[in-house]
Amino acid sequence: MGGSSTFSACTLSFHQCKCFEKLTQEQRDLLDTNSVKIKYRKGEIICKQGGFVSHVMYVETGLVKVFLENGINSLVLRITPGRNFLGLSSVSEEHPYFPYSSMAYIDSEIRQIEINAFRTLMEQNFEFTKEIIDIISSNSLQIYGRFFSFTHKQAFGRLADILLCLADRIFKKSEFNLPLSRKELAELSGMSPETVIRMLKEFNDEGLIRMEGKSIEVIDYHRIKQISDTG
Repeated sequence: MGGSSTFSACTLSFHQCKCFEKLTQEQRDLLDTNSVKIKYRKGEIICKQGGFVSHVMYVETGLVKVFLENGINSLVLRITPGRNFLGLSSVSEEHPYFPYSSMAYIDSEIRQIEINAFRTLMEQNFEFTKEIIDIISSNSLQIYGRFFSFTHKQAFGRLADILLCLADRIFKKSEFNLPLSRKELAELSGMSPETVIRMLKEFNDEGLIRMEGKSIEVIDYHRIKQISDTG
């Protein structure tokens, strides 16, 4: 599969975590001693916006929605698949609260790492810290591009972005079973479910994709990429 456009509405950062490879055996032992794995069922809340951060969370397997909410409306910031972090914005002691909520899109396994132990690893290991900074930077750039897309792209461009994101970065293949409802897909692209359903049908009728129940196949990648690029 090809790469997405520079200003993409994709919810997923390109960066893949390699930070644990930088740890010494002693530091890995410290990590293991101060962490625990927890399984979350589909739809379960993993962390709550405004909650106190006692752990940094690492998504070992699964798919997690990260979003802002005000009790009435919500805004999806990104999707976090396996090998990605939650809570890195709070490694600084000046920001001890979660700035967002997160929910398991599918059954997921999360490693909770006690935050002071995580900070100790950052103090001890420069290469580990550099990887963490790279992840934070990559996540920020991804969110900037996402909001540029929301502001400047039309509905077809945004839907094309999401389809490319799912194919290129999440499932890494052209055909996949979508674990999201049409409502959740609409939430990701900042549109109404009715608009998403109509546009998916148009993409299907024009031969850009093939839909059958939960299965989606990207057939004409080049044309979808063109729609994404031109907005």
